[in-house]
Amino acid sequence: MNGAEALLRSLVGAGIDTCFSNPGTSEMHFVSALDRVAGMRAVPALAEGVATGAADGYGRMTRRPAATLLHCGPGLANGLANLHNARRARSPIVNLIGDLSHGHRPADPPLAMDIEALARTVSSWTRTVLDVHAVARDGVAAVAASLTAGRGIASLVLPSDVCWSDGVQFAMPGKAAATTLVDAATVEKARSALSGPASALLLGGDALTGDALLLAGAIARRTGALLLTESSIARIERGQGRPVVQRIPYAPSAAVSFMAGIRRLVLAGAKRPVFSFSGPDGRSHPEAEGIDVSTLVHAEEDVADALERLARALDCAPWTAEEEGTDAAQPACGPINPDALAQSLAVLMPRECIVVDESVSFGRNMFLMTQRAAAHDWLQLTGGAIGMGMPLATGAAVACPGRRVVNLEADGSALYTLQALWTQAREQLSVTTIIISNRRYAILFDEMKRVGAKTSTVSEDLLTLDRPDIDWVKLASGFGVEAERATSMEAFNAAFQRAIEAHGPRLIELVV
Repeated sequence: MNGAEALLRSLVGAGIDTCFSNPGTSEMHFVSALDRVAGMRAVPALAEGVATGAADGYGRMTRRPAATLLHCGPGLANGLANLHNARRARSPIVNLIGDLSHGHRPADPPLAMDIEALARTVSSWTRTVLDVHAVARDGVAAVAASLTAGRGIASLVLPSDVCWSDGVQFAMPGKAAATTLVDAATVEKARSALSGPASALLLGGDALTGDALLLAGAIARRTGALLLTESSIARIERGQGRPVVQRIPYAPSAAVSFMAGIRRLVLAGAKRPVFSFSGPDGRSHPEAEGIDVSTLVHAEEDVADALERLARALDCAPWTAEEEGTDAAQPACGPINPDALAQSLAVLMPRECIVVDESVSFGRNMFLMTQRAAAHDWLQLTGGAIGMGMPLATGAAVACPGRRVVNLEADGSALYTLQALWTQAREQLSVTTIIISNRRYAILFDEMKRVGAKTSTVSEDLLTLDRPDIDWVKLASGFGVEAERATSMEAFNAAFQRAIEAHGPRLIELVV
C-alpha cells in the first residue's frame, strides 16, 4: 500500500474516525485512500477555519481527537485562529497538513513555507514526515501526542511524496501514558484552604464534567466554599440535577466586584483568573490584593482523582440534586432584549442539548439565567479569536448525533466562518443557529468606553455592520439551511420550537 493508505489505516486503528477536510493538490493521495479504507468519516468544509473549529467542537464533546486535512502552509494559516481557540480549550486534534514533495521543495515553488514554525504556535507536538517508511509510525505518534498531558494539538506535515510512495505497512497504536497524580500534601493544603471562611474552588477543564463536577459540588456543599469557573469555558455540564457553578464575569469591573470578598482561592484544572485585556490602570487579575491562591490539580494531571481524594479528606457526602425546575415558568413575551432571550431559552431548551455560546456582549447574562434549565452542555469561545461558534457547533453535532446543538451567535462573529452552514446542510446536522443581529460590534463600543477612547463618526462607522444590512435569512438559504427572521419574543419562541423539532439545521435571525 502507499503511504497515504498506511497513514489512514494507522489513524483508524488508533481511534480516529472523523476527518474535517479542506484538501488541495498535495493531499489527493490521502483523499483517494478514503475510498479504500473503512472507518473514517470525511466531513467537507468550505474553509479551513470551519475544519479546525469543527475539530475543536468534536474534541470537546468526545475527549478524542478528530483529524483535520489542510492544504500546505496557507491552509494551516487560514485555520489558525480556531486552532488557537482549540489550544486554549485543551482540545485533542490531529492536523494533517499537506506539503510539497521533498524533491520539489528546494525549487522554492509558490506554496513553499516553514509549516512547522507556523504549526508550533498552536501545537503541543509537531513533526514533518521524512520518508514513506515513517509515515504510519508518525501518524500513530501524533494521535498519542494529542492525548498526552491533558490533551492538545498534534500537527503532522505530510510531503506529498511520502503519500504517493508504495511499499509500507500501517502501524499499531501504543499504550497511552499514565496521568500524573497529585501528592497527599497538595490535597491537604487544599482541604485546609477550603475549610476556612471566604474560600472558593475554581474549576476548569475536566473538573466541569462527569463525576469530577459532582465531587466538586459535594466539596462546596460540605465546606460552604463558592464553586466558580473561568470567564471562558471549554465545556461544562450544567442545568437540572447538577451543581451550580458561578462564572467569573468577563467585564473587568464586574469581575473585580465579584471576586472582592474571596480570601482563599483553590484551583482545580483551572488557571489563575486573568482579564482578556488590561485597561489603562494596568491591572491583569480580578482577585483582591493579598488573596491566597493555591493549586489542587493542574489540567494535565488527574483532576477527578484529586477531587475524589479531597472529598474523602473532607468527609463529604455524595452529591445529590436538590432543586429542579427553571426560574421562569413561561417563555418571555414582547420586545427582544438579552434577559428576554435568556428567559425563553431557559424554558424551551431541549434536555441534553449542547449550547455553543458566541453571543458575546448581548449574551453576558445568558449563562446565569439558564443555570437551572434542563440538563445541557455549554461550550464557549476560549481563545478570544471570534468566528468559532458555527464551526464549533458543527463539530459538536458530528460528535453527538442524537443531541440538538443550539448555537447562540453574534452576527459580527458569524461572518468569519458562515461557510459552516453549508457543512451543516450537507451533513444534515441537528444545529439550530440563533443569529443575534444588532448590526454592530457591540463589544467594541463597550471597550471604547472602558479604556476612555472617544468615539466619532469615523470610529463608529468602523464598528457597525449596516449600509447595507446583512440578510441572514438569504445567506442561510444560499447555503441550504432553512431560516426565518424574528422581531419579537413571540415570533422567536415559535421559530425556536419549530427549529428544535425539525430534522437537520435551522437558522433564526433575531433582530435586536
